[in-house]
Amino acid sequence: LGRFLLAKTFEGGIVGTGAGEMLSAGDPAAGSAGYVALEWVSGRIGARAGRFALQHSGTMDRGGQRLSITVVPGTGSGELAGLAGHLELSVADGVHGYTLHYRLPD
Repeated sequence: LGRFLLAKTFEGGIVGTGAGEMLSAGDPAAGSAGYVALEWVSGRIGARAGRFALQHSGTMDRGGQRLSITVVPGTGSGELAGLAGHLELSVADGVHGYTLHYRLPD
């Protein structure tokens, strides 16, 4: 098993930082591996500030990929209390981009 600490900076629709831990197994060089991670995100979504957790689960199988990144229910705090949704990942030229699909209570 591989164990890694995550440290991220978000810019754009999410402005803030992410910190978490990832576990992985497999042979990424051969195109087959899996990982799980939990990550706390602190910052702003639009004009609302707070904190929430993301749960990651990913699998690569000979180049095919499946990835799920979900807002952990009940973890939103501050002005992000009640946050629900998921994150989509895109990678272009080695740069990771995210699109957050979310709902917040009125």
